Amino acid sequence: MRRIQQGGLPFYQFDHLARDAGVRHGVFTREGGVSRPPFDSLNVAHGIGDVPAHVQSNRVRIQTAVGGGRTMAWMHQVHGCRIHRVRTASDTGVPSADALITTETGLLLAVQVADCQPVLLYDPRHRAVGCVHSGWRGSIVNILGKTVAEMTRQFGCRPVDILAGIGPSLGPCCAEFRHYRSEIPRNFWSYRNSHNYFDFWAVSTDQLRRAGVLRKNIEVQGICTRCHSDHYFSYRAAKTTGRLAAVIGLAPDGADTRSNQPARPA
Repeated sequence: MRRIQQGGLPFYQFDHLARDAGVRHGVFTREGGVSRPPFDSLNVAHGIGDVPAHVQSNRVRIQTAVGGGRTMAWMHQVHGCRIHRVRTASDTGVPSADALITTETGLLLAVQVADCQPVLLYDPRHRAVGCVHSGWRGSIVNILGKTVAEMTRQFGCRPVDILAGIGPSLGPCCAEFRHYRSEIPRNFWSYRNSHNYFDFWAVSTDQLRRAGVLRKNIEVQGICTRCHSDHYFSYRAAKTTGRLAAVIGLAPDGADTRSNQPARPA
């Protein structure tokens, strides 16, 4: 991945997505915002105790840094498997869902997390994007595979064309499940080590591959949010904390595609 500094705001881009000027995206840290502790500083979540004006300011900063969006589409994440299609840039509702998909240009799809996996999807052939909130419950119901299938059904995407990026989340070093026998189905137990830690990065990679996404098209950031809670929000590290954002969108019609390559790699 590449680290970008845009307008004083640091964020990351997946290499394979950054090479395509038709898509805008970014995976953000907890740095560069205005929220105060314990939500310091780039918290994007409402309803967790942060000042609403601070959250809105942080969201605007993200939208400006990534560019390419007249608006941002968010969702009320419920750890399920509902996938919502955003049909127009004026679709400003907040659906209860764990994945957003669209072929509309000029808007950004956003996911907010603090240990769960933010996953970005892009089909350059059919010009479609998706963002997915995949926690361990989402993994169990295969939200990733279902999102790929929904993009195929609604947009005619071919899974072999889809590029996927898995952002910072709880790593196999910290994803401990002491009660896994009652929480996690047996067919996931092969992803467990002898100390009851699970590798959900591997789970997601395998689910994407079973959905037809090519391994070479899957990029895993490989950063554990709990181990790096100084840079990323982590619920397991600090129960009261903010949420980081990962966003993706198609470049607006008529946009200067050169702007997909920010001027200041950090």
